Amino acid sequence: MNDGFALLPKPPYYAVIFSSQRNASDEEGYGATAQRMVELAREQPGFLGVESTRGADGFGITVAYWENEESILAWRRHAEHTAARERGRSDWYDHFELRIARVERAYGWDRDSR
Repeated sequence: MNDGFALLPKPPYYAVIFSSQRNASDEEGYGATAQRMVELAREQPGFLGVESTRGADGFGITVAYWENEESILAWRRHAEHTAARERGRSDWYDHFELRIARVERAYGWDRDSR
C-alpha cells in the first residue's frame, strides 16, 4: 500500500488524515481491503494521492489528498468504501481518528536534488 510520497499539485487542496490502531484480526482480509481502497480511491474524481505507513505495533497513518470537500464527501458515500469502514469498525481497528484539513502551504526537500 505504501507507494512513497504522493505527487501533489500546488495548494490549496485537502488532506484526510486517518490514524488507526489495528488489532491482529484477519491480516489477509485487511491487507486485501486496504489495497482495494487505494485502487478504488485512485479512480474517484478529485483524488490526488495517498501516503500510508503502519508500524509493527499496528499503529498506522494514511493521508489521502483530495481536490475539494465535495470529492471527500463523494468518497465517503461510495458503497464499497462504506462497507470497508463498517468492516474496520467491527473487525480490524481497536481505535481510529479521522481529521480533514485544508493544505494551504506545502514544501519539501530532497537530498538528491541539491
